Amino acid sequence: MKVVVVGAGYAGLLAANRLAKKVKAAEIAVINPRPHFVERVRLHQQVAGTAVAAAPLTSMLCDGITSRVAAVDKIGDGSVALDDGTSLDFDYAFLAVGSTVQPMPGSVPVGTWEGAEQARAALAALPAGNTVTVIGGGATGIETAAEVAEARPDLRVRIVGSAVAGGFSHRAYQRVRSGLVRLKVDVVDDGVTEVVGGIVHLRSGAAFASDLTLWAIVSGVPDLAARSGLKVDSEGRALVDEYLRSVDDERIFVVGDCAAVPGARFACALATPQAAHAANTLARLSEGRKPEPYALRYVARAVTLGRKNAVGQFTRPDDTLRRAYVTGRTAVVIKELASRGGKYGARTGTGA
Repeated sequence: MKVVVVGAGYAGLLAANRLAKKVKAAEIAVINPRPHFVERVRLHQQVAGTAVAAAPLTSMLCDGITSRVAAVDKIGDGSVALDDGTSLDFDYAFLAVGSTVQPMPGSVPVGTWEGAEQARAALAALPAGNTVTVIGGGATGIETAAEVAEARPDLRVRIVGSAVAGGFSHRAYQRVRSGLVRLKVDVVDDGVTEVVGGIVHLRSGAAFASDLTLWAIVSGVPDLAARSGLKVDSEGRALVDEYLRSVDDERIFVVGDCAAVPGARFACALATPQAAHAANTLARLSEGRKPEPYALRYVARAVTLGRKNAVGQFTRPDDTLRRAYVTGRTAVVIKELASRGGKYGARTGTGA
């Protein structure tokens, strides 16, 4: 059985490594545009210079799995076409290209490895007294603003979003906001219309100068599925059946952010369970057993506020928020364990 995995993020690596353990006869090849695995949950730390968010791809793969650094032009009809003109045939494939960012002109994206590296260099070059603006009031924006503020207290840091920390509720929401303020982050609830000449313009008509503007909004997915002729939703995510297979081709499993799983949002915490389930499904099929449908289940939402504080709010399985939450050092430990667990699961193929 020949298996090709497109994408070496959390979902792609976990699927490849899990399958290598469950289907010994499988010939597995992983294709990725860069020679390393990127811990996306640590990119805000990469930006601030407080951690390294990448590891060699070869160190993340089980024995017997081959890897190839290349971009994929098209997937379908039992073949993956690469940008160098070559192709790889497959019996089954896993599409795990994740999500992407579409930064506003005049800003630097922090949700990709290349953008985070650019932001890290720019931040390191900023003299004291300069202003950093983070656009995006979700988890990526909150963690980036907090990490930069803690690492560079000599800078003025501002976060701008239509509803900063709007993904939390009740006292957890208040704790996130107060945590930002405690780090001296200016919180601005407004939308951004444009960034021109170092000036950030808001929907309200206000504007302010920014020496470095970071784009911290993850939106959309790579267009590989659409470009390959697979059915996609309005966001470009590939439509899948209850077993996480493309509705157009049962040989192609789609997992992670690029899969249009009903009720799923962009999150590492969802990508890994999907990858594990898809790998289990292929293992069951290889044994002639009936596959089981995938069941989406949420547990919590969490953000770090620098290295010493965090907030986690528990959710119901359908992602509606509970009032219960944790904060402070307890939340930091939980968040760190989850981050380490994500990398460990990807490298070992473990996790649910």
